[in-house]
Amino acid sequence: MLRRQYILLSKEFESLTCTLHCIFVDAFIGVNIGTDLSDMPSPTQVVALLKAQSIRHIRLYDADRALLLALANTGIQVTVSVPNEQLLGIGQSNATAANWVARNVIAHVPATNITAIAVGSEVLTALPNAAPVLVSALKFIHSALVASNLDSQIKVSTPHSSSIILDSFPPSQAFFNRSWDPVMVPLLKFLQSTGSYLMLNVYPYYDYMQSNGVIPLDYALFRPLPPNKEAVDANTLLHYTNVFDAVVDAAYFAMSYANVTNVPIVVTESGWPSKGDTSEPDATLENANTYNSNLIRHVLNNTGTPKHPGIAVSTYIYELYNEDLRPSSVSEKNWGLFDANGLPVYILHLTGAGTVLANDTTNQTFCVAKSGSDSKMLQAALDWACGPGKVDCSPLLQGQSCYDPNTVVAHATYAFNAYFQHMAKSSGTCDFKGVATITTTDPSHGSCRFPGSAGKNGTLINGTSLAPSSNSTSSGCLSLYFGGGGSFTNSVIMGVLLFSVVLL
Repeated sequence: MLRRQYILLSKEFESLTCTLHCIFVDAFIGVNIGTDLSDMPSPTQVVALLKAQSIRHIRLYDADRALLLALANTGIQVTVSVPNEQLLGIGQSNATAANWVARNVIAHVPATNITAIAVGSEVLTALPNAAPVLVSALKFIHSALVASNLDSQIKVSTPHSSSIILDSFPPSQAFFNRSWDPVMVPLLKFLQSTGSYLMLNVYPYYDYMQSNGVIPLDYALFRPLPPNKEAVDANTLLHYTNVFDAVVDAAYFAMSYANVTNVPIVVTESGWPSKGDTSEPDATLENANTYNSNLIRHVLNNTGTPKHPGIAVSTYIYELYNEDLRPSSVSEKNWGLFDANGLPVYILHLTGAGTVLANDTTNQTFCVAKSGSDSKMLQAALDWACGPGKVDCSPLLQGQSCYDPNTVVAHATYAFNAYFQHMAKSSGTCDFKGVATITTTDPSHGSCRFPGSAGKNGTLINGTSLAPSSNSTSSGCLSLYFGGGGSFTNSVIMGVLLFSVVLL
């Protein structure tokens, strides 16, 4: 019976394929940006990192005003979010929704390129008491956009946990948890009528961890499988080589059984932790690197899924930064691609995957004196760098190229950066008891060229030879350096965290 149902649906999926091609010609990779960091980078630093890594799509878990202002005139496509704690108020009041849109969207467009609003996050599973007002919240937000003539530019949806899909393998038998039909059916109709998309969070890591050994690690990580190890859907005879595609196709089938066949899917979260506790042995740097590298390549090559080959499955990596303040397990703190200083946690293997996240960000970072630092602390740190730190401070002598301006801030900046570069930009080597910080702005001036700065011929002074791009000195792959430091350095917690941001 199920086989016959699939055959009957095949023509509907042919129409769906055409619809999806029209909506998403090319897939994009984006990143999620979380804020549970003890030393959250400034909005300017966040935007500088996004630019350096050619990240053109991001998802925020709120609508932070300072970050939205910093994103103005960058062209970066932004998904803003209604936090779960605001959902009840918005879902019960059209006026409250209109005020939210006015304050967090209309105030920033068109300078800031807001393209979507995520209303809540995994509401059905994380905040089920708000589920009855979820669709109302989406409709109220959308109505406010219509009133401002922004509805064609900004789509409205809500991210779901993939756990709302029951019996996800084989994908052709998947269906949404029927207890949520009073919410899911009108929600899907809303997405269909407004030309929006289903937001889905897909975490093969958790599927693998919860499978009790049924799901092979290679299948979760996109690693190549021999034909006899591929998972086959007996109803469709489609072969699945990875968990990600199987979950996405399961969602497409689940929508079809709700009589919705022309709503595309955007994966709003996916990633792999780079560190875990003793109960999470597969949360490692190598596995995180393998998963995210393969995911990025899979998405940007427009591979699609077995059900919809060549159809874009745009995806936001979870997440941009490690979030050391997140509660719960070790792995929860270590999903980021970068640490708080903007240094990559590992070197992504992205040959052939385009320019997104393929720049060596460490070759365009410098260590400078932190604004507002105590002058005595700066002087002490300068003395240490030029003494026990073994920095060549001769350019700071009177008459030399970096003597002017003759201030402790300027001289400390040169010495801090020289030490940072000498230590191969190892994690924790730009701290100096809190009076130093990392920047992507070259502090060189006049004839004073700082170590790590690009010379006129495209080479790096006291660094690796690299030809600079039009707006940076970076090229090649992400680099991650682990290393110690001297007595003025503090260790930095490193891990992988993919914030909802999309990469193009």
